[in-house]
Amino acid sequence: MRPGRISKVLAAAAALAVVLSACTGTPPAPNPASASPTATVGGNVTVLEAAPFTSFNAASVTGKTATNTRVDAATHSGFNTVDSDLKIVKNEQFGKYEKVKDNPLTIKYTINEGVQWSDGEPVTADDLMLQWAAMSGWYNDSVLDKNFAVTSGTAYFHSAGDHSGLAQTERPVISDDGKSLTLIYTKPFSDWETAMGSTVSIPAHIVAVRAGLADAPALSRVLASVPKGDPAKQTRPDPTLRKVADFWNTGFDSRSMPDPTLALSNGPYLVKGITADKELVLTRNVDYAWGTVPKLDTLTVKYQADPDKQIAALEAGTADVISPATNAERVSALDALKPAGVQLQQGSGLGFDQVVLNFKGALAAPDLRQAFLHTVPRQQIIDEVAKPLDANAEVLNSFVFAPVQVPYKESSASNGSKEFAAGALDSDGIAQAKEQLKGAKPTVRVLYNKDDAERVAQYQLIAESAAEAGFSVTDAGKNAKEWVAALKSGTFDVALYGWSRNAAGSAQVPQIFRTGAASNFNNFSNTVVDQLTDQLALEPDPAKQNALKMQIDKLVIEAGYGLPLFQRATLSASGEHVSGVAHSPLEIGPWQSIAQWAYVK
Repeated sequence: MRPGRISKVLAAAAALAVVLSACTGTPPAPNPASASPTATVGGNVTVLEAAPFTSFNAASVTGKTATNTRVDAATHSGFNTVDSDLKIVKNEQFGKYEKVKDNPLTIKYTINEGVQWSDGEPVTADDLMLQWAAMSGWYNDSVLDKNFAVTSGTAYFHSAGDHSGLAQTERPVISDDGKSLTLIYTKPFSDWETAMGSTVSIPAHIVAVRAGLADAPALSRVLASVPKGDPAKQTRPDPTLRKVADFWNTGFDSRSMPDPTLALSNGPYLVKGITADKELVLTRNVDYAWGTVPKLDTLTVKYQADPDKQIAALEAGTADVISPATNAERVSALDALKPAGVQLQQGSGLGFDQVVLNFKGALAAPDLRQAFLHTVPRQQIIDEVAKPLDANAEVLNSFVFAPVQVPYKESSASNGSKEFAAGALDSDGIAQAKEQLKGAKPTVRVLYNKDDAERVAQYQLIAESAAEAGFSVTDAGKNAKEWVAALKSGTFDVALYGWSRNAAGSAQVPQIFRTGAASNFNNFSNTVVDQLTDQLALEPDPAKQNALKMQIDKLVIEAGYGLPLFQRATLSASGEHVSGVAHSPLEIGPWQSIAQWAYVK
């Protein structure tokens, strides 16, 4: 499970000069008996992505990008995936995992016979052992500063995910036949089902050889011998594990086609070729039989950072699938292409906009926080900011549940968020804020990204409404390069920023709302919430997790933490020569439906 991320900060915005060309695959011969478009098996589809492919290890710090993650999903398989309703879907054609015991929590993973890498080597428990080692932080004995930089000790694997779950396991045990791996947690962990990630992407036998070891079992023996890291008892780095980790960290990074052993697949597609910063070609893995077999022969990935040029390429027929950043003008431009066979895939993503109040400073008093929140014109923000991006946008009424999740309606009805329904469009809200202020005129600094047009619009509406109630509003907006530092330093009273939910699981909730947590930027602290988040991290039962999250949702809003605004829309579009492209809220976007994509005559 990955940690939460601030919207629009980590995405690269570098402009790329890209030469767009027509689909490289040979389309099937026309069928004179059919006058309407017909989906076929075979053919090629061209996809535009905003940034070039850079790594075959999308789980590493250097490799964790949207493009790399999408290619990883197309070329690798695993025990489960998360669907568009944010529900976990098992892939028992790949293998099975089972809870062997509740106390201690014991999980056994078994890979099916016949699942193999594209070089013919089987996927084994040695691959799982390496994945556990890389994603657990188990061997690290490093001390980190507040910016997560190593100040002393050793950090071996630089994985981009959250270590909190797998770090709580004993060293795994591999079965005698090499097909199963058993994990024992030292204490219960709520997100055990997604802790090992959605794909098995790094071949242990390749890492072993590159680190000077004989084979994958030899690598597992190293991982079985190095002691667990302890920051209080730092030791000299193990030289063999250092070599293994160093290769895992950056050895799979490449902008051009590397040695084929670094591009191995165990999924529906193989990487056939890469032209640096220009294109990547995927071809169907003919041996793949442990999941849904794709319809396309090839898929060509090209790069274009400019969303408007993506739309122009779709119109010109030099691209078949695009995922441009959404705004009203682009939605309108794509709507105009519908007569030419263009289809839009729109819906809510995992990201949402929010207003967050600092518990230190001008709004430290609970009644002042409540007064400010009553001025937030949420419905006006929906009408003027969100609906031009998504005609179905509605006020979001939960910090912890997405609208597609079953507990959302129950939690939003009981957490108190609907008391703050409209703000400036509701005279009662302004009147209530004035009554709570009792003539006071607090000065509040509102922080936001001034380079984001939607955030600017939100600020203007909120500032106008707050001023009407009696607040003195200071524009503390910063440019895109500066505002995150201001957020982390706490130099604000009100902050407008986005957040991205994890696709599944509960560990992100403690990360945000627990006292002193890594993503607790507004000095929120509540002892009951701390106790509930501790319980949540240990609770394996989904129904009980939801009950705990509903309590947290209510307590957070009652404390005046802030208000959710709206779920961010995501957008993709497909042309007349492809069918089966579907919306997904996940990071891989339309690629989630890649097995259903088909070339259309």
